[in-house]
Amino acid sequence: MNQLFVSDVMADQEDSLRAMQNCFRSQFSVEEVECEDIEASRRTSSVDEDSIDLACTLSRSYDLGDSDLHHTPVIKMGWLDKTPPQGSLIFQKRWVMLDAQYLRYFQNEKEVYSKRIIDILSVTEVLNVGEQKFEVVTRNRTFLFRAENNTVREEWVSVLKETIQQRRSSMEMSLMNFSFTSGQHDSGVSLISKQGYLEMNGLRSKVYVVICADRVFLYGNAEEHSQGVGITYIEMNLGTVKSTDKRSFNLTTFYRTFSFLAESAQQRDQWVEALQDCVSRSLSSDVVAQKIWSVEANQRCADCGAPHPDWASVNLCVVLCKCCAGVHRGLGQSVSKVRSLRMDEKVWTDNLIQVFLLGNNMVNLFWAANMPPSEALHPSSDSEKRQRFVSAKYCQGKYRRYHALFGQQEALNKALCSTVQTDDVLETLSLVFCGADVNCYTGDPERPSPVSMAQHYGQILQVEFLTHNHNTELPGSRAGDRTLLEAALPVSHTGYLFKTASSIRPVTEGKAKGDFSRRWCSLNQGNFSYYESEKSSSQSGGMKMSDVLCLLVNPPGKHGYAHSFELYHDSGRVYLFGEDSSDKVKGWIKAIAKFCYCICQALVPSAAEDLVCWPFERVGRFRYTEGQSHHSPLLGWFSLGGSRLLLLLHGADRVENIDLRKIKELSMEQEAGAGAVVLVDGGRSLRVEGDRRPDFQGWLSGLQQGSGRGDGPLDKQQLTDRDVPVIVDRCMSFITQHGLKSEGIYRRCGVNSKIAALLFFLRHDPRKVRLSEGERQVDDVANVLKRFLREVGEGVFNGHQASLPWLHTTTISEMSERVSQYQALLHSLPRVNRATLGAVINHLYCVQCFADENQMNMHNLAIVFGPTLFQMDGTDNSAGQVVEDLIQNYQDIFNVDAEQFQRQLDMISHVIKAQKEHTEEGSPSPLTICGVYLERKEEGSELLVQISQEVSAEELVCKVLRRRNIHPQQGDYWSCFLVDSNQEIERPLHYQEQVLTIYFSLGKDCHLVVKKNCYMEAILTNIAGRVDVSRNGLIKFCEEKGQRGKGTFSRRLCVLSGLSLRLYKEVKSSQPERECSVHALKVYCGIKRKLQPPSCWGMTVVCEKAVRVIQKWYLCCESKNELIEWLATFMSLQHDGDLWPAASRLDS
Repeated sequence: MNQLFVSDVMADQEDSLRAMQNCFRSQFSVEEVECEDIEASRRTSSVDEDSIDLACTLSRSYDLGDSDLHHTPVIKMGWLDKTPPQGSLIFQKRWVMLDAQYLRYFQNEKEVYSKRIIDILSVTEVLNVGEQKFEVVTRNRTFLFRAENNTVREEWVSVLKETIQQRRSSMEMSLMNFSFTSGQHDSGVSLISKQGYLEMNGLRSKVYVVICADRVFLYGNAEEHSQGVGITYIEMNLGTVKSTDKRSFNLTTFYRTFSFLAESAQQRDQWVEALQDCVSRSLSSDVVAQKIWSVEANQRCADCGAPHPDWASVNLCVVLCKCCAGVHRGLGQSVSKVRSLRMDEKVWTDNLIQVFLLGNNMVNLFWAANMPPSEALHPSSDSEKRQRFVSAKYCQGKYRRYHALFGQQEALNKALCSTVQTDDVLETLSLVFCGADVNCYTGDPERPSPVSMAQHYGQILQVEFLTHNHNTELPGSRAGDRTLLEAALPVSHTGYLFKTASSIRPVTEGKAKGDFSRRWCSLNQGNFSYYESEKSSSQSGGMKMSDVLCLLVNPPGKHGYAHSFELYHDSGRVYLFGEDSSDKVKGWIKAIAKFCYCICQALVPSAAEDLVCWPFERVGRFRYTEGQSHHSPLLGWFSLGGSRLLLLLHGADRVENIDLRKIKELSMEQEAGAGAVVLVDGGRSLRVEGDRRPDFQGWLSGLQQGSGRGDGPLDKQQLTDRDVPVIVDRCMSFITQHGLKSEGIYRRCGVNSKIAALLFFLRHDPRKVRLSEGERQVDDVANVLKRFLREVGEGVFNGHQASLPWLHTTTISEMSERVSQYQALLHSLPRVNRATLGAVINHLYCVQCFADENQMNMHNLAIVFGPTLFQMDGTDNSAGQVVEDLIQNYQDIFNVDAEQFQRQLDMISHVIKAQKEHTEEGSPSPLTICGVYLERKEEGSELLVQISQEVSAEELVCKVLRRRNIHPQQGDYWSCFLVDSNQEIERPLHYQEQVLTIYFSLGKDCHLVVKKNCYMEAILTNIAGRVDVSRNGLIKFCEEKGQRGKGTFSRRLCVLSGLSLRLYKEVKSSQPERECSVHALKVYCGIKRKLQPPSCWGMTVVCEKAVRVIQKWYLCCESKNELIEWLATFMSLQHDGDLWPAASRLDS
């Protein structure tokens, strides 16, 4: 199949390639064309079907080995015969050249620009084939050559193999690698400055142009670029670029002129600018580096000591090697602004170069003044150690030389304003990275900032340094070093409080007023102190607020004083404070919370307020891990109140809000006395470590209470994603699967002891209870549901008073008016009550659809469920009338989509039919019948598969393949896809994703398909080679507006990291234009054709920010590789890197 696909692609390209060839030829002079005709008559079939003839020759005075034409020397060259790609037996004579990077062939030995260029790293094999012939095999193409004799053939094969081996062994030193790294250094810093499609005058098709380092490469399309097989490259050291028209421009070399046409004038300007930068880079790429290296200390990396570092952090003032530069770039622009000495010439002003002439040794007198030799980094250090070291050195400031004024904010700012008037840049660096505010007020209205002060005194190097550090994060602001933050905190609060003696155990019992002592308390500059009285000169005790792990707000009346709070210290001690005045205690809680706010604001300014500025019960910080790995725990902030848990995790840029009632799992771990709690939510596992802390049991209790109580009202229960109590959902699902045929369902009694026991377990933790047909009887489960609905606090209708209007509605004679009244009453119910009532009535409607089997029509069900839902004794017939009305008018009252509801009924009919067939055959009854298509949606490809509620996507794929007797081969990645009706977009389900929930939610425009996942192998390879799973870059973005017309795609900076996806309108924008949590995204491959996306490599990102608040974003990539990298990042972040099972069921 792959061979057919490749041949189809090549066939589709023939016409465009021939047209391009004719276009190139049409630009030559008459004499050149005549020479070509003569040459063509001398040779047979002189035009390659898969190449472009650039037919630009050199005069005899030029040598093809000239260094001006080739970066690397030619290893071997000569005449070879070659066949076209379609398998023709007619050989064409070609001049072939091999260097350390590429294998190229030309029309003749005088041509400058090749017909084809093959990246050596894309070659997988070189094989002898018959007499005189050999094959050069790449991942997607095979090139067949023929030599004059076997001796020449052996020479070429030997040289090719040796060159490939040498190239692979020295891959780190290569300038670019199209097949594997797509033009990137090993450090992850791209050499490609621009790439995309351009038209060439007179052509219907476009060429794919890539500007990489100091060369311009031409490809037939983006796929050829990713495969490493191109047309030719142009050395830019001999080129000039000039705009010629509104959208066109020329690239002129010494040998010929290339004319291009862009999509718009703006695109033309971008291409011209990128090409001009490429020309400059090719002519003076070492100018900046040589100047920086003129200082001997700059000839070694400031971090690891590697020789000839050609990168730098322009705000930290250190010169770096490419490996360390990659780590610095991962820290983010707010910490380290990484620039190349060779490729970012515009950044390197004379003033900035002068700053760097201070030298790595002088700058390291600050950054590495306290570095132990045992922790020093070396050029051979692995990436993990390198990342730890760089983070400790610059993020935490672990090795820096602390300034004498460290911790004194006003003194630091004053010293900075004085120092910028001198030429001591090193002193300024020390002040800034020890806490001085670059934007502080100098006290002089004419020169209000340090920058303006430095400008006034003519200190241009000071201005340069300060300019690059306007928004730099201070060391220690991310984690670990809190001293600087404490010194800068504006929090101050004083007053009398009543305090008990500190304890090493949690305060579980109420304390009487006699247990408290009156103390004068003071919170200032990050220190909490208390005294005998406000006149006392010596404190009775105190603590640093940075050592406080948790603030707990007690419920009123727990202790002798009406209002109280507790502080849990890092030493393990607990401090209890109280006061009868609610306002006084609130003031203290606000002041302490403000301290937490300031620390969080230093970490993530936009998120801090959300974490502490709400009626929380407790707030504190914990160490945690994500996924299966329990190594290297991170520090995060947690805020708990009721059923809400707010998280500010390490590296996140916003607070995450978790509804504890809807989490999938909440469990406790015990390890040698050190507890941990595990939360599973949205496909992610979060393990929070207790570390033997006295407050941990309180957190655990609060989490358990917030996750749902079986003895509470409906909104305090554990809930499904549809806001229905898990108890109700489990029972109704069991009845739907196993009890629809049961005669007298819901009227018959079960075994009371079994009913009570099952209800007890469900109320304790319904997530852990699994209802299976062999273990539970239908009547027992039915009675559990009725008993729960009858006994649940406030009932479904939210209390007796709220239920009366429902009962009075039955007096309305006109049914249409009655329905309208029911609709109004439904909307007045709380969200959970409304969802629960809708789910119950939906279930009863399905039950009565099979009344011929179970003898339970609408009236009989209303008799049973009227008193149950209204929690009455059954004497009032209006309760049953309300339920009967709700069932009869279900679709109108609850505004149900008719097609989706009919799909649900059809599925239930399949269940009944399958149950009957299996019962006649004597086999166990199935659970649910799911309709799935194999390969694609077409007649005859649908299969009805029996699945349970717990069946995962992986298990469903196995069932489908087994039914069709398909045996997956090694390397096959079969997946289940959610596909829209037009088959334009599709989403691969995660292998652990439960299918039944998705199947129930399918609308008329979607269906499930089992087929091979063509991206999975590349995605897994991409993820395996990463250290930091994040991505950012320019991408074409569109947001659909309206139902008609073409979408407008424009460039946005897309940043995908941590827990969110952010889109910035401009690269320099500080606030995102769009933002959404990663776990609220559904990512589909493909974009609707009606939007006319600029390429076929697109994604549809569905962002579900809240109930019924859904946004669709369309992101378009420029290549398949780029799409794969984005998909890999999305999937890895959403599933914690667990994208494919280690031991797949498909293999067995």
